[in-house]
Amino acid sequence: MDQALSDGSSQFDVAVIGGGIVGLATALAVTAQSRCRLVVLEAERSIAVHQSGRNSGVIHSGLYYRPGSLKARLCVDGRKLLTRFCQEHGVPYERCGKLVTAVDESEVGALRELHRRGTANGLHDIRWLDAEELRRFEPHANGVAGLLVPDTGIVDFKSVTNAYADVLRDRGHEVRTASRVRHVERSGHHGLLVETCQGVVRCGQLINCAGLQSDRVARMCGLDPGVRIVPFRGEYYELVGESRSLVRNMIYPVPNPDLPFLGVHFTRMLCGRVTVGPNAVLAFKREGYRRRDFSLKDMVDCLSYPGFRRLVRQRWRMGLAEGWRSLSKKAYARAARRLVPEVRSHDLVRCDAGVRAQAVEPDGRLVDDFRIVQAERMIHVLNAPSPAATSSLAIGRYIAGLAQEQFGLEKQA
Repeated sequence: MDQALSDGSSQFDVAVIGGGIVGLATALAVTAQSRCRLVVLEAERSIAVHQSGRNSGVIHSGLYYRPGSLKARLCVDGRKLLTRFCQEHGVPYERCGKLVTAVDESEVGALRELHRRGTANGLHDIRWLDAEELRRFEPHANGVAGLLVPDTGIVDFKSVTNAYADVLRDRGHEVRTASRVRHVERSGHHGLLVETCQGVVRCGQLINCAGLQSDRVARMCGLDPGVRIVPFRGEYYELVGESRSLVRNMIYPVPNPDLPFLGVHFTRMLCGRVTVGPNAVLAFKREGYRRRDFSLKDMVDCLSYPGFRRLVRQRWRMGLAEGWRSLSKKAYARAARRLVPEVRSHDLVRCDAGVRAQAVEPDGRLVDDFRIVQAERMIHVLNAPSPAATSSLAIGRYIAGLAQEQFGLEKQA
């Protein structure tokens, strides 16, 4: 569907930067609603290399998010769209439910607030469990009360992302890998010129879904994003041997309401593995999946940002605690034992980590909601961490609606 021009560039109506789950879901929604030529530009040699392929695989219900927020609305809608897509395209998933447990009386009030939020977000089948009922659902879990959330599931989001790409290609659109964007400039009054390491793409409109690089892409496009991406590595262990039987499905703690992280939890995956985690420790590289990974550019980017320095001053105790858990397996096991007291250090084996692209405000606040910003001929997704994978198709529809209105694309018949 691309048009090769005399200068060797390609012409499209819309270019989507980022071949992760949000970028591809957005491309699907735009091409479903509008008649256009579209290309997805992915920097890596394959799709779903970063957040989309390195996560816990949880289909979130919409329990945690402030009623009326984009996260709340798009997670609930996205879960329904995602499970329908999986059914229609043969992507395995399971609706297994999860338990959120208050380990002592001090957490019961926050658990009740979660119940209220979930109900306000349309999750009317949440069940309040006392300690005895809790252990009937998860016999080895610790807690004085719990919430049973049936609308939670598990899936392999890398498989979902690949299925999105297959559908997009079947529609005749392009997904170009190894096409890192190097430069964006306006081309006359009618479009944009996007320089990639594989050549030049000309387009009428651009949608930035670049995840860990989204703020840099926005600045490359001439926009002040107003936030900075700070990478937080989420490190996982998995239960091995007989200890896997300690967890039937998923066991979560009551989260800190001041943070967008859910805390160390247990998740059974489709393949039968049970993961423990993640923590949330500062990564010294935006794609820093190992503790030794380091990028001088990325660290200078963090340290020179006033918002990061303010975040450190506000959250240094949390940072030290998370850093210690990263270094000490015994400390990580202690965090796990709050939920499942029988877990021991020797039951845990380290497995793949992920990096969360977390936007931080200039005043040091962690951006708690999805953030999507419009500019002339452009839409920028500047904060889309969890539950973005669950919400991906709903996020895509939301962005496609903005694009239809802003870009003036011709509607599908």
